[in-house]
Amino acid sequence: MIRKIAQLVVVSALLSATTVYADMNLVVLDSVRAIMESDEAKVLIDAANTEMEVEQSELRKMAENMQSLNAKLQTDGEVMSASEQRKVTKDIEDIQIDLQFRSQKLQKEAQDKRQEILQVLAPKFDTVLKDIIQIDQIDLILAPNALQYANPKHDITRRVTEKLNEQRD
Repeated sequence: MIRKIAQLVVVSALLSATTVYADMNLVVLDSVRAIMESDEAKVLIDAANTEMEVEQSELRKMAENMQSLNAKLQTDGEVMSASEQRKVTKDIEDIQIDLQFRSQKLQKEAQDKRQEILQVLAPKFDTVLKDIIQIDQIDLILAPNALQYANPKHDITRRVTEKLNEQRD
């Protein structure tokens, strides 16, 4: 008798849980992509890229210089004296170390700029998201990286980006 009551409770709990999930409005949102694809973020990204362009150009020149020294060592290495070979090898190593350091520094700067853009646009994003949550009566927002699969019709990322673009200050 108790076993039948327990089974009945489990079955009714499963049925009611299914009903609850069916009534929930679940959506998927990539908040970083929504912000970074907005018009305002694109302007800020372009400005940051322009700001870092000089450093990127210098890094390219350093890499070209290192390649030419490597080529020189390959082609003229046999006719160079041992001291010349050591000097060219040391120059290549120095450039490589400097190139690695400066490239890491530039990557860090790019990450910092990205974080800065996300922080600047976060208040607008929050406002837009709250509006969409109220309008659509969303119960749960899931991040796409936490899902194995989601039907694209549940992804509101583009809609959030469009609303961000509509909100001009």
